[in-house]
Amino acid sequence: MDTAQLMRIIREDNVAEVRRALALWPGLVETATPAGEPLSHWAAREGSLAMLRLLVEYGTKVNLNAVDESGRDMLHYAAESGNVEKCRYLVERGGMDPLRGDLELITPYDQAHQGGWKQLEAYFAAVVGAPWEAMYRNPIRSGMYPDPSICRVGEEYYMVNSTFVYFPCIPVSHSRDLVHWEVIGHAITRPEWANLDGLEGGRGYWAPDISYAEGRFYICATLRLNDGGEVCRRQMVVTAQRPEGPYSEPVFFEEDGIDPSLFHDTDGRHYMLLNRGARIFEVDAQATRRLSETTLLYYGSCKRAPEGPHLLKKDGWYYLFLAEGGTGMGHRETVARSRNLHGPYEPSPYGPVLRQWDERALIQRCGHAKPVSTPDGRWYLVYLCGRALEGQWTLLGRETALDPIQWTADGWPLLNHGRGPSVLQRKPLPDAPVHGSVDWLTPRPPQPGTVHWCGERLILRAGDSDLTEVSCRSLQVRRQTAFRCSFAATVTVPRRGEAGIVCYYDEHSFLALGIRHRENGMRLWQREQIGLECREQDLGPCPVQAGQGLRLGVKCDGLTRRLYAGEGDTPVSLVERATYLSDEGVSLGKRFTGAMIGMYAVRQAEAQFADITYTEG
Repeated sequence: MDTAQLMRIIREDNVAEVRRALALWPGLVETATPAGEPLSHWAAREGSLAMLRLLVEYGTKVNLNAVDESGRDMLHYAAESGNVEKCRYLVERGGMDPLRGDLELITPYDQAHQGGWKQLEAYFAAVVGAPWEAMYRNPIRSGMYPDPSICRVGEEYYMVNSTFVYFPCIPVSHSRDLVHWEVIGHAITRPEWANLDGLEGGRGYWAPDISYAEGRFYICATLRLNDGGEVCRRQMVVTAQRPEGPYSEPVFFEEDGIDPSLFHDTDGRHYMLLNRGARIFEVDAQATRRLSETTLLYYGSCKRAPEGPHLLKKDGWYYLFLAEGGTGMGHRETVARSRNLHGPYEPSPYGPVLRQWDERALIQRCGHAKPVSTPDGRWYLVYLCGRALEGQWTLLGRETALDPIQWTADGWPLLNHGRGPSVLQRKPLPDAPVHGSVDWLTPRPPQPGTVHWCGERLILRAGDSDLTEVSCRSLQVRRQTAFRCSFAATVTVPRRGEAGIVCYYDEHSFLALGIRHRENGMRLWQREQIGLECREQDLGPCPVQAGQGLRLGVKCDGLTRRLYAGEGDTPVSLVERATYLSDEGVSLGKRFTGAMIGMYAVRQAEAQFADITYTEG
């Protein structure tokens, strides 16, 4: 018997003959259909409930953990049929999860909703405990929003994320529902306070923390300097009475380490924590002066790269949250506790509070977390994650996700009932949408007169620096927030130099489409910077004259970039594998940021940009 014959008798619902085939040729169910689908998965969609039960219970080679090339499991295929009883069997007898996402983060629950299978959607809603419209999807902040830290004041939530060398530094975001966020300010907005001049990409402000005590907001972060000096890491603190700022001039603690956080104890004393492990020292109420020496609280549970310490005081316990395992696939969040602030701390008997155990899932690298409570006493954890294309290229950088915490009877936190990070999850609070504006950034603070916004129109005035130099400030970029997106702007053709649009990671990694002044006139010019290698391509004469406007655009689809000039639909260039825009794409410097997209001018060009658009999908 071959695959085609087995498919025929499954369609005919010939249970006796399929049972015989399973006994004589058990490996047949591991083969693929002509369409490339796993045969057992195909049978979950095309076969009857009786046939599905036969395969699951008597097919020795049937694996309910198996997924196809798109990351879809057997329940995904059963949901495509709209059959409630087959899905009920796989959920209630097979233990399969209707919220498990494929490599597009599509769940069986999504398929029921999108397919219009009302009865199946109602069944999944009963299993999950919420209708589809009451669900949210991770990550809650897509694109370069790594190292989240959160605090609640009343019914308002505030979050900060790393910005590295980008200016303004450290966005402060606001939400009322923990899902919809908008940037309302930054921790450092004055160029003379930024301390970023000369720093290489990936350095700058790492792993900020936000906290609130006695009417004041505190933000701290590590300022990571270039290698080679006596000091590589300093701890920065700013404060403000309002979450959006303005924040005070930064104060620096000369203590080596990374990932500082501030803990405000109930006795009115204040402390800074930082790695390695969790070290602690006392500071004054303004967090401007050290009051004690640094001591080690606890080194961690897995004891590999322990960092990102946060303290939570709850029910008489001090809970110490730590990121461990490095920032790659083994990343995790652990927790230990003590009755006394200075320990000793005991690790959770339930293992990591957060880790992605499914190596096939799209959402990976989960850790660096901080808990927050709702006014009614429920708890949630914000954490960083990464979505890797082809299981390898983290193009969008590290993002922010959210999942609920449940507390065990003996007082330990579990994330998402111990199941790890989720794709689809019940909304914690009623929707409170925001109307945020674009958070435009410059690598390092711009020099005076370099960047000027006139409403929605941008003017860039370039000096002699090029995109490959840390001294180049004549560009404005925003986070790329989706694998599929489009960006375009109409640039007024400069009379000298070069200007255009850019897909940007850092000074070592970018793709630029510009208009360049050459001896033979203005030319369309493409540049790829891949580490130390520069690839340039003359795409032909610029179709308009200096001083006139030309529409430049890029369409992103995963690793592919299609570049456009003018109003036509035919690309002027195609880049199929822009892997260098990912964290893993180049082995040079610190690779912790993510793909950005925007506009630039170099070589003394002055350029205007208008009708700037960015769309997802």
